[in-house]
Amino acid sequence: MAKELKDLTKRAENYSQWYNDLVVKADLAEQSAVRGCMVIKPYGYAIWEKMQRCLDDMFKATGVQNAYFPLLIPKSFLSREAEHVEGFAKECAVVTHHRLMNDPNGKGVVVDPEARLEEELIIRPTSETIIWNTYRNWINSYRDLPLLCNQWCNVMRWEMRTRLFLRTAEFLWQEGHTAHATSEEAQAEAIQMLNVYADFAERYMALPVVKGVKTANERFAGAIETYTIEAMMQDGKALQSGTSHFLGQNFAKAFDVKFINQENQLEYVWATSWGVSTRLMGALIMTHSDDNGLVLPPHLAPIQVVIVPIYKNNDQLADIDAVVNPVVDRLRNLGISVKYDNADNKRPGFKFADYELKGVPVRLVLGPRDIENGTVEVMRRDTLEKHSAPLEGIEEYVKNLLEAIQQNIYTKALNHRESMTYKVDTWDEFKEQIEKGGFLLAHWDGTTETEEKIKEETKATIRCIPLDAEEEEGKCIYTGKPSKRRVIFARNY
Repeated sequence: MAKELKDLTKRAENYSQWYNDLVVKADLAEQSAVRGCMVIKPYGYAIWEKMQRCLDDMFKATGVQNAYFPLLIPKSFLSREAEHVEGFAKECAVVTHHRLMNDPNGKGVVVDPEARLEEELIIRPTSETIIWNTYRNWINSYRDLPLLCNQWCNVMRWEMRTRLFLRTAEFLWQEGHTAHATSEEAQAEAIQMLNVYADFAERYMALPVVKGVKTANERFAGAIETYTIEAMMQDGKALQSGTSHFLGQNFAKAFDVKFINQENQLEYVWATSWGVSTRLMGALIMTHSDDNGLVLPPHLAPIQVVIVPIYKNNDQLADIDAVVNPVVDRLRNLGISVKYDNADNKRPGFKFADYELKGVPVRLVLGPRDIENGTVEVMRRDTLEKHSAPLEGIEEYVKNLLEAIQQNIYTKALNHRESMTYKVDTWDEFKEQIEKGGFLLAHWDGTTETEEKIKEETKATIRCIPLDAEEEEGKCIYTGKPSKRRVIFARNY
């Protein structure tokens, strides 16, 4: 077994360290020279690229087009929407000068005091302001609506405590920004994109999620309503995995974006924004992986199948190559990404451990005896089970096996979430259960004051009010005041 796998911390010993170890040892990412920022390595970026490709197709199927907007935002733009600037002010990185000079004292380079910017610029923490300033020039009539744009980019939020993928100062994401003629159209768009995120999470990431709406206290700065998908990690903590915001007319009014409606009247447009980030990589890792390394859903695995030959000499390898190469071609013709690792750089045991660590869903192994018998050894990463299968027709067998693995890891994650979801009705019960982790379904009196007190005393937040929550008369667990439905409390990343 490879040394990297031996050194991987066990989840039961230290879940947080297990996660950090796995991100690094599986070659997903590493810390950069800039504090709080990360380098995404080729294998990690390959997973992100598959996420991008799937999501981008789903966005475009709804009529969204991609665009790109500047990284730098005039500071004055942020001040136009009061709630927005208040929400992001503490996280903003500010550009004040545009030139360096040699230090007169011979100590490297310093900022040139003569090169101060006339107006300071903010490195985008999010792009509502720069985009709505642009939309003012694009929208004049109802015929220009709806305007549906998305951009794939990086953003900067000056986080003090960071963790690879989950919370970094700079991260990659997509942000959609849409403009509509009516409130109803905008709200429908926000819900539609929430459903796109949920569909992606469950179909591709094998990640069961709860769709809900955020409380006023947890709402995106400047939004009228924030919709969210919430996922549960193996340690029982929640991870916000995507959000979609109904912005009302707040940004349109802040940037004077009006249109002439069908009644020939001038009015402000209605807006949404929505986004997911490389945080999804963290969700993928923490939901499915185990003490042996990554467990990747086949729909997102960069390598879905690896084939490893077992041989003693070059003649045996040549015989195996002759059998395997056509299999590789047929797998690829089925749309399956496959790697035939016949490089003579590592012993088979090291290769097995490496691909196990990296979460390759299916491993095929064959040697001279397998060729004689017309069989191949198959190992599935999700269960670590090995079995022998006929070499003839292996391509269709593997295709079906990949779908079975995809479904199995989704079912496993769903069962885990359901086993750690509890209804609680008293404050004592709440305090006891929150220490064990999981989603707590509890009544809440609807006030921000109560929400803040619960958070202060237990570190639990209201993750969402589920969209499918049924009305149920009850009493708030903290104040005893009337409540009409349960909300989801959890500790979160």
